[in-house]
Amino acid sequence: MRIFFTGGSGKAGRHVVPYLRDQGHEVTNFDRVPLDLPGVKNITGDVTDAGKVWGALTMPADFDELEDGDGVRPYDAVVHFAAIPRIMITTDVEVFHTNTMGTYNVLEAATGLGIRKVVFASSETTYGICFADGERKPEYIPVDEEHPTEPGDSYAMSKVCNEATARGFQRRSGADVYGLRINNVIEPHEYADLFPAFVKDPALRRRNIFAYIDARDLGQMVDLCLTSDGLGYEVFNVANPDPSVDLTSDQIAARFYQGVPHRREMAEHETFYSIAKAERLLGFAPKHRWRDEI
Repeated sequence: MRIFFTGGSGKAGRHVVPYLRDQGHEVTNFDRVPLDLPGVKNITGDVTDAGKVWGALTMPADFDELEDGDGVRPYDAVVHFAAIPRIMITTDVEVFHTNTMGTYNVLEAATGLGIRKVVFASSETTYGICFADGERKPEYIPVDEEHPTEPGDSYAMSKVCNEATARGFQRRSGADVYGLRINNVIEPHEYADLFPAFVKDPALRRRNIFAYIDARDLGQMVDLCLTSDGLGYEVFNVANPDPSVDLTSDQIAARFYQGVPHRREMAEHETFYSIAKAERLLGFAPKHRWRDEI
């Protein structure tokens, strides 16, 4: 597939883009900073500028595309990751504005140009736990996509708004639009840097619902979305299948989730951020586990 990828130079994108390239996809990265990666084309721009998004989607991405004389080649899919990645980097109003308008501009351009597949990055924060003021527990465990989304911060608000925007564009276009509620992205080098502390103090992972997603497995998830057609609008939790702490599921529940209803029995080492939907509908099967990395 020919893929227009926004935010490919970011923490998650710089791992997902090479994964997609290695699956045989042709990727154009649209970001404020180019990604220096063989086989990947770059167009610089900002997703908050609607004209630049539209223009980037309707221009050649490199000189080789001028050779066949058939005009600008259309994209088969858009993957939208570009965003301010959390609160407390800039002002709240800038977080909300950048993330919501960027997503609106990408969806408007993609569906307006007749692109039939859009995959966009939503977030674990939509459930209102990650950036809560004080401790907030889920309404039930494990947390699945039916859990209420009740954001209390500008980043989570922007992601919930983006999901509503995406649903609206899907409804009026009929395209497949899939949202990924991505948990805490872990790069390969971060296992040695971060996980010893998580083993020592599991409470450090409370805000992430004790979950994580290896950046390489996130690439698998995006590829599965690109190659799975006909689902319309869907959102998926994205995490690895095991918790990010050295406790059993029962031990985590007893220590951190007393009084929280259980929707079902859980395996001995199972993520509390349920990926059952992605496993069932897409065949998602993450491969990289923290216990194998450290």
